[in-house]
Amino acid sequence: MMKGPGFLLPLAGFMLLVAILAVGFRLEDPHLLPSQMLDRPLPAFSLPRLSDSSKVWSEKDVYGKVRLLNVWATWCPSCVHEHPELMRISQEEDISVLGINYNDDNAKALAWLKYYGDPFDLNISDHDGQLAIDLGVYGAPETFLVDARGIIRYRHVGVLDQQVWTDVLAPIVAELNQLDREG
Repeated sequence: MMKGPGFLLPLAGFMLLVAILAVGFRLEDPHLLPSQMLDRPLPAFSLPRLSDSSKVWSEKDVYGKVRLLNVWATWCPSCVHEHPELMRISQEEDISVLGINYNDDNAKALAWLKYYGDPFDLNISDHDGQLAIDLGVYGAPETFLVDARGIIRYRHVGVLDQQVWTDVLAPIVAELNQLDREG
């Protein structure tokens, strides 16, 4: 049997863990993780294109119209699952889809896109993951809706499927496009 105050430290640690898990289990939607970036501009970045590392893109290249930013990687099994929906969106919907290849090998990423198809109007290589960190990414896949001024308006964590597009993202895209036309 433990004697003295030494047993209180493990007990306090256990109680803290229980409190953290209780908060996590109370989230209504596990894909709805809080983001400090909502309603804030894209973080500044200067990263190479995946297909041509001599060409560098920045947050300013995203400005001008509503865009879908998708964080993906070849090592991400869920990215394979969501990829057909990204292909459909890029072909059928009126939105530009941009890719952020996260913590990946460029040669593998290019081969992956050749095999599965390339839904991205622009694809940048975030080899060290700094842009993803600045965006508050927990892992791949994650998708952000960015307005024409480069302001992050929505974040979806996890697989983007037809239901997520129809029920959540498409209405927000329509609203953002309407606001862009009016303003």
